[in-house]
Amino acid sequence: MPFTCVVTDHNFPTLEPEERVLRPVGVEIVLVSARERAALRKALGVADAVLSQYMPIDAEIIRIMPRCLAVVRYGVGYDTIDVAAATEAGICVVNVPDYGTQEVALHAIALLLAVHRRIAQYDGELRQGRWISGPEVVPPIHRLSGRTLGIVGLGRIGKAVASYAAPLGLHLLAYDPYITRTTAIEAGAVLVDYATLLRQSDFVTFHTPLTPETRHLLSDAELRLMKPDAVVVNTSRGAVVDTTSLAKALREGRLAGAALDVFEGEPLSQNHPLRSTQNTLLTPHVAWYSEESEQALKRMAAEEVARVARGEWPRSVVNPDVRSNARLQSKA
Repeated sequence: MPFTCVVTDHNFPTLEPEERVLRPVGVEIVLVSARERAALRKALGVADAVLSQYMPIDAEIIRIMPRCLAVVRYGVGYDTIDVAAATEAGICVVNVPDYGTQEVALHAIALLLAVHRRIAQYDGELRQGRWISGPEVVPPIHRLSGRTLGIVGLGRIGKAVASYAAPLGLHLLAYDPYITRTTAIEAGAVLVDYATLLRQSDFVTFHTPLTPETRHLLSDAELRLMKPDAVVVNTSRGAVVDTTSLAKALREGRLAGAALDVFEGEPLSQNHPLRSTQNTLLTPHVAWYSEESEQALKRMAAEEVARVARGEWPRSVVNPDVRSNARLQSKA
C-alpha cells in the first residue's frame, strides 16, 4: 500500500507544488473535505501523514488516525492542533516556520508606519473633500527616529522586524523568555521584562505563537501600563491580544492607535468594536502572503511529508518530546 498523505483542507488554486515533491517518492495525495465527516474519517483512518491548513486537529481526530506519523500544518502557527494529544499518540506535529518571514516582518513595519504617519486618516479626509494641514491631525505626529519599538517574541520574524526597524532610527527593546541577552544584543535589541517593554515602548509589535501562556498576553491590565500615545501592532495570532480590551483602550484615548492583521475570530465579525475605533488599520490575515511565499509554503510543507515518507525526522517538529515514543521511530 502506498504511503498516503491526506490533505484535510486548503484554499490554494491547486496542489501541483505538493504533487511535484511527493509523487517522485511514491506518496499518494488524498484530498478530502473537512465538511464531509464520513469521508474524512475514512481517509484519516489510513493516513500515514496529514497536511492541514485551517481544520482543527483535536484529540478526537487524532484518535481516528492509527497510522499517522506526522501532522504538517501549512503555516507557522500550530494552535489548531492539539499538540499534547498528538504527542501522547506518538505523532510528530510539524510547521513551516520560515516560508514568509520577510513578508510578515515587512507587513508589520508597513502597518506601524501607516498608523504612525496617519496615512488612512489623511487619505479618508482627502477623499471626502477636506485638505487638512499636518498640525490639524489628531493625535499629533512625532518624529519616528529616537522612538522606541518593543518587540514581543524575538524569533525569526521578530529579528527580521528588528533589522528593518533599526535603520529607521528606532531604539529596540525585546521581550522573549526563551532567548538570552546575547541573542537580543545580536539582533540590535535590549532584552527586558514584559512590563518594562510595555511602559517604555512607543510601538509594541507581537511576533509570538499562540500558547496557553501567550493567550491574551495583551489585555486590560497590560494596556494600562502603556503610554497613551503608544501604538499596538499584531501580525502573530489573534488571541495574543484581547481585542475587546484593545478597542476599549482606543475609544477611551488610552492608546494612540493600533494595526492588526490577525483576530480572535476570523473573519472579523461585522459588529466588532475595532471596526469603529479611530486610527486603527485592519488587514484580513494577509501578512504572510506573496506569490513566492505561497509557493514556498506548499513546497516546504510537502518536503516535510517526503522526509517522513523516507523514514527521516522532519526539519521542524514543534513537539520534540514526542521523540521517545514517536511512531516514526519504528519505521525509520
